[in-house]
Amino acid sequence: MTPEPRIACSLSADELPNRLAQIRAVGRDSLLSVSREGTLRFRADDITRGRLQDIIAAESRCCPFLAFDLREEGSELRLTITAPEGAEPLAVDLANAFAGDAGAAR
Repeated sequence: MTPEPRIACSLSADELPNRLAQIRAVGRDSLLSVSREGTLRFRADDITRGRLQDIIAAESRCCPFLAFDLREEGSELRLTITAPEGAEPLAVDLANAFAGDAGAAR
């Protein structure tokens, strides 16, 4: 049986502001909408896809308990972020960071 990952972000206090700035920048440049359920929709272009893939890879290292699903749907990229029971607020905070919510933090 594999142990469940710890529900905590491993970014340091020095790293977090840079990561949030990176997330907000791609949101500012390419975010089209956020659904009530928290699904983020972005312009589907190679630059946005690459930026999102970089963020997903980085977030997967510091927050391994989060799951990311990035799919192309027509002219949009759809990103869904999910968390295990009890950690849903962290997924919401991350989605809010893409939307530029200044209060989003982990």
